[in-house]
Amino acid sequence: MQARPSPIRRPLVGALLPLALSLSLAGLALPPAQAGTATGPATSQARDAQAFESLSHQYIEALWRQEPEYAVAVGRYEFAPRASIPDAAQRERAQRLARHWLARFEGVDAARLSAAQRTDLGQLLNKLRADVFALTELREHEWNPSLYNVAGPLDAILNTDYAPLPQRLRALTQRLASVPAYYRAARASLGTPTLEHTELAIAQAPGVLAVLDEVLKVARSSSLPAAEQRLLRQRVDAARQAVDGYRAHLQQRLAELKASGQARSFRLGRSLYDTKFRHDIQSAHSAEQVYAKALAAREALLAQMEQLSDQLWTQTQGDTPKPADRIDKIGRVIAKLSERHVRREDFVKEIRAQIPELERWIMAHDLLTLDPAKPLVVRETPVYQRGVAGAGIEAPGPYRPQDRTYYNVTPLDGLSEADAESSLREYNHWILQILNIHEAIPGHYTQLVYANKSPSLVKALFGNGAMVEGWAVYGERMMLESGYGGNSPEMWLMYCKWNLRSVTNTILDYSVHVLGMQEREALDLLSRQAFQTEREAQEKWRRVQLTSVQLTSYFSGYSEIMELREARRQALGPAFRLKDFHEQFLSYGNAPVSAIAALMAQPATGKP
Repeated sequence: MQARPSPIRRPLVGALLPLALSLSLAGLALPPAQAGTATGPATSQARDAQAFESLSHQYIEALWRQEPEYAVAVGRYEFAPRASIPDAAQRERAQRLARHWLARFEGVDAARLSAAQRTDLGQLLNKLRADVFALTELREHEWNPSLYNVAGPLDAILNTDYAPLPQRLRALTQRLASVPAYYRAARASLGTPTLEHTELAIAQAPGVLAVLDEVLKVARSSSLPAAEQRLLRQRVDAARQAVDGYRAHLQQRLAELKASGQARSFRLGRSLYDTKFRHDIQSAHSAEQVYAKALAAREALLAQMEQLSDQLWTQTQGDTPKPADRIDKIGRVIAKLSERHVRREDFVKEIRAQIPELERWIMAHDLLTLDPAKPLVVRETPVYQRGVAGAGIEAPGPYRPQDRTYYNVTPLDGLSEADAESSLREYNHWILQILNIHEAIPGHYTQLVYANKSPSLVKALFGNGAMVEGWAVYGERMMLESGYGGNSPEMWLMYCKWNLRSVTNTILDYSVHVLGMQEREALDLLSRQAFQTEREAQEKWRRVQLTSVQLTSYFSGYSEIMELREARRQALGPAFRLKDFHEQFLSYGNAPVSAIAALMAQPATGKP
C-alpha cells in the first residue's frame, strides 16, 4: 500500500537536486539588487544569508499566488476562495514563474551560504527545474485525465477548522464558481491520453460527486443565510454537471481510443524516466544503477528467506518433503502462515487498535520522542482518492501542523469473498503490523510530524519522496532490530517478504517503464517470485501503469539511510546513540538522504 504524505509530495512538485550539484554551486553572484557593501567577511556572509532567506520567502509567496490549490494543501487557507484553471495560459504563467525564479536562484553564490542553506538552495533549484521538465517534456497534462480533479481542495476546506464554518462555506461558494471552466480547460488540455489514466479518472468521478454532496449536506445544517445557501446550491449543481460532463466525455474518448488502438502508452521510456528519476529520487546513483542494486538486494533477501523457511518448514508443513526449488519452498511456508489474519469486518478496527501499541513500544525502547499533541486519525479512504493504493498517510503541511493527520485505509467491504481473503492473506497477522509501522509509527506519520518542525520551510514544503518513503521502510527494519515481534522467525520471514516488496517495486518500475516488461512477466515477478497474493499483484500491476518512478523511492531511500546509519556509527564510535541519530536525521525536514548526510557530517552537526 502506498503512503500519501499529502501536500509534501504533491505530484507536480519537483523533488530535489542531486547532492553533487546542491553542494557545489559556488561561483555565482547574488542578485545585484540584494548585494550589499560588506564591512567584513562575517557581516557580508550574514547579509548573504539574510538575502537568501528573503529571496526564498518571495518565491514561496509567488508560488502560492500562482497555485492556490497547492497553497491550500500546505495550510495557507487565505487562498481557499481562489481556484486556478488548468488551461494553456495557466501553464504558460507557471513556466514563466519557474524560469524567472530559476534564473534568480542560479544567481546565488552558494559558497556564501551555510551548509543548511546550500541544501535549501539545492532543493529550490531542483524543484524549479523539475517544474520546467514537467511542463515542457513530461507534459502529463496532455495524457493523464486523472490529474483534473477538484475534490482535494474542496474536502480540505470543508473539513479543516481553520475558520468558522460559514466562512469556509463562502470560500467554497467562490471556488465552486470556477469548476465548469476547470473541466472545460481539462478537456481542451488533453491530447492523446492513456487508457489506464482515463479509466482511473472515470472511476474517481463518483468520489468527486460525493464531496460535492457533502458540501451541501454540511451547508444545510449550518447558519449560512438562506440566500447564500441558494447560491451555494446553484454552484454545486453546476459543478456536478461539469463533473458528469467530463466523465461522459472521457467515457466516449475511452471507447474511441480502444476502437482505434491509438491511445498513448503509459510507459515513460528511458529518456523521460531517467530525467524524472533524477528530479524525484535524487539518489547518488542513476536509475539503472539503483535497479542493479535492487537485483542484488533481492538475491540476499531470498537467501535469508530460504533459511527462515527451513526453520519453519516442519511447523508449517509437517512431514511434507521440502521441494528443491527455493521459490516454491518459501512460497509454501508463507502461504501457510498467511492463513492467520483478522476478519474482513475487523480490518480497519484492527489497524486503529495497533497504533497505541506501536507508540508504547517506541517510548519503552527509547527509539524516538513522540509528540502526543499531534493527532492521528485512522479513517476510511475518501472515495475520490481510491483507485491507486489501499492505504496511506495524509498529513498537514508546515503552516498548520496542528491539524489532524489522516491514516487512510480502504475497507474491504465491497470485495468478493475471494478478493477479500486474498487481501487479508497479504495483510496477515504479521504484515498488518509492519504496514502500520510503515504508515504510522514510527513511519510516515512520525516523520512528517518532525518535518513540520524543521526550521527550514523549504525542506518542509518541497520534500524528497525517497527520503519520506525510505524512512518508513527503514522504520520497519529498525523496529524488528529493537525486538518488536519477539524476534520470531515468523515475523522476520514476513518482514523479509515485505522488504522484498520494496525491492521488487524498483525492479518492476524500471522493468515496465524502461525495459518494456509485459503484464504476464510482471505478475509472475510479483506473485510467484515475490510471494504476493493474486489481488495484491494485480493492484501493483495497475499501480505501475498509473505511476512512474515513485515505486523506486522505497528501496532507494531505505538503502541510503541504512548506509548513512552505519557511516555515522563508524564515525562516532562509542558516542553513537540510535535515538540521537533518528532525531537528528528527522530534524532536517524532507531533504534528500544525500543532503542530510552532508549536514550530519558538518562540525557540531550544523543546524537544520
